[in-house]
Amino acid sequence: MAGRNERQRRQARERYRRQQQERAARQRQVRKRWVTGVSAVVAAGLIAALIVVFLPGSGKNASASASKSPKATATASASASASASTVAEPAHHCSYSAATSAAKKVSFPPAAPDYTASYQATINTNQGKIVFNLLNSKATCTVNSFVHLAEAGYFNKTQCHRLLTSGIYVLQCGDPYATSTAKLTCSSSSIVGTGTPGYAFASENLTGAKYPAGTVAMANEGTATSNGSQFFIVYKDSTSGLTASYTPFATVSSGLDIVQNVAKDGYSCQYAQAGGGAPKKKVIIDSVTIKKT
Repeated sequence: MAGRNERQRRQARERYRRQQQERAARQRQVRKRWVTGVSAVVAAGLIAALIVVFLPGSGKNASASASKSPKATATASASASASASTVAEPAHHCSYSAATSAAKKVSFPPAAPDYTASYQATINTNQGKIVFNLLNSKATCTVNSFVHLAEAGYFNKTQCHRLLTSGIYVLQCGDPYATSTAKLTCSSSSIVGTGTPGYAFASENLTGAKYPAGTVAMANEGTATSNGSQFFIVYKDSTSGLTASYTPFATVSSGLDIVQNVAKDGYSCQYAQAGGGAPKKKVIIDSVTIKKT
């Protein structure tokens, strides 16, 4: 009997140890995914680890540095290297490498992008339409991925899950774990903010990158090869708060006021590990339509 009790106690201790390890791992991922390249905003007394793919859990970064995110071990892009893409743009070939398990099943983008095309994306939301002009000649492989995901319905019925309102002014979106019906709790155990498409690719268009209002950029997991599906919209100049580490791949041509109005309402809960929080005013992406010329 004594032997059996001792085994049960050992098993209980082992279960507890595993639970603690899993919790610690989730917290590390959360810290990683919220924009790790964000510079300290001393004046505001804030160090915001930014955006996506926030990606708390295991998603891809996302995010201006924002985000919890999966561990993206992918290395890809116009010329998959260990860091950002250095090939001449527009890129004629793109590489996408397998990364964290996909939050939503989707194929890899085509390796041969249409680098001569012009693209416009319309984000149809419950708050109105937000229109992006995609920078295909400057971030070809990023645009190639975004267009692919949009046409596959990857962003449909998701909500923008993270808002930053101090030092860095962005709204982060693009994680399928943040479904349109989900209640964002900001819990460190939540997987929202960690979603990835199952592949990753390298950064582009970083030389001299700035982030004025209207910029749309990729969130990542803190490395130049960890881009996935999460992106952020800059609604107020954030150049001084963000390092040139997040691929600018589009500009907002209309609908920026929608994001600015969402920001005015602030957030309903705050992410303890990385700054910012869940927008009080829900922004649901019903669909994304692409116009190619």
